[in-house]
Amino acid sequence: MHWLDQPAQFWPQIAATFDFLAAVLASIHVLLHKRDTRAAILWIAFVWMLPVLGALLYLVFGVNRIRRRAVQLGVHNTISRPVPENLGESEAVEAEHLKHLARVVSRVVARPLTGGNQISPLVNGDAAFPAMLAAIESAQKSVSLCTYIFDNDEAGGRFVSALERAVKRGVGVRVLIDAAGTRYSWPPITRKLRQANIPCAKFLPASLFTPWRVATINLRNHRKSLVVDGAIAITGGMNIRQGNVLAASPKSPVQDLNFQVAGPVVAELQVAFANDWAFTTGEVLDGKAWFPELSEAGEVIARVITDGPDADFEKLRLTLLAALAEAQSSVKILTPYFLPDPTLISALTLAALRGVRVDIIIPEKSNLPFVHWASRAQWWQVLEHGCHLWLAAPPFDHSKLMVVDSHWVLLGSANWDARSLRLNFELNVECYGRGFAREMEAVIAKKMAAAREVTQAEADGRSLPEKLRDASARLFSPYF
Repeated sequence: MHWLDQPAQFWPQIAATFDFLAAVLASIHVLLHKRDTRAAILWIAFVWMLPVLGALLYLVFGVNRIRRRAVQLGVHNTISRPVPENLGESEAVEAEHLKHLARVVSRVVARPLTGGNQISPLVNGDAAFPAMLAAIESAQKSVSLCTYIFDNDEAGGRFVSALERAVKRGVGVRVLIDAAGTRYSWPPITRKLRQANIPCAKFLPASLFTPWRVATINLRNHRKSLVVDGAIAITGGMNIRQGNVLAASPKSPVQDLNFQVAGPVVAELQVAFANDWAFTTGEVLDGKAWFPELSEAGEVIARVITDGPDADFEKLRLTLLAALAEAQSSVKILTPYFLPDPTLISALTLAALRGVRVDIIIPEKSNLPFVHWASRAQWWQVLEHGCHLWLAAPPFDHSKLMVVDSHWVLLGSANWDARSLRLNFELNVECYGRGFAREMEAVIAKKMAAAREVTQAEADGRSLPEKLRDASARLFSPYF
């Protein structure tokens, strides 16, 4: 009798063999590719303790790297660079010690600094959305918009209408939304975009029900940028949703920051979008409609830092470590999620031990309680060595900003957690210039004035159930 005619006898052995092979293959991948020893141990435990499911979970949430086809856009002839490429070694960076930082980041990101930029903050959707909509309305040749969340609500509707009018004027419009970000509202905004004949695409659509895409389900495009006519840009950490418009008294208000950018660095923001668009759709954006000649617009020296689980892996993390190592007087960090890895915690504490004033501002009440619990379990590690931790009063603050020595600024989409630094595709801009840095320090100082400082006694004084809850949540921090 054929073995297929006796399933009760043979299928258990087949299932056990399959599970064993899946566990072996997953374990080999963990050993070869996981840099964090703790994460590797936990994943191997999952793989062997959860038959089949463990290997599947690793495939979905543990395989973090993808390969993206490099796109040569030929923009090197159109990007105006009034500052020499070896800017880190020139006199353009005022703070002498930060020339070393500029040199390190140049080697990490393999992209030159550009001078002559103007960067202005746009606080909350109250300021950012009107500026973005006005830019779209002024577009004559091109509009590129990349966002993580694009809600189908009142704010989203205004953007769709402005983009539709641009398309009707003959403007080349491209809209890229992360596939997961389209699911925050229903029906998804992509329906309205397509009905309005607005070219749009979803970045890395993935589902547990599409096995050939399941490995990318945990890799999200968290970047936010708007570039109009290749000359004006708005970037930062703000999603497109009504909750960002505080004047409208939304049900779930969110504070946030975007930045309006003009000058040569706009071309680097456009390159980042064009690479993501080409990867997603296969269409290469090129020519003066997308990459015009750019002139100086201000005094800020800036550079785009793209980060992601591909060729850009850990570029932002290395930048953060370099900035903390060079800090001499002050470090100010504004982030919605604070879950740094052990190396970053060590860099923060070493800076504080060297006498650097380190201030970290996070929301008192998070929109993700589980992440907040895990963060609480780590507070003592920075507090015991002299870092200052502040809890910002509601509404929830989604802003991301870092200022070092009143001279260097990092702005953009990334948070201080493993998801941003290891899993997500992020877009950030580093800036050099005392004037802009002091302006950003004023933004942070305003938030600190309405915040309260956490003491070591408060962190240590949590009840035992709270400590157990927070410590349990921290075990999963490498996967957030």
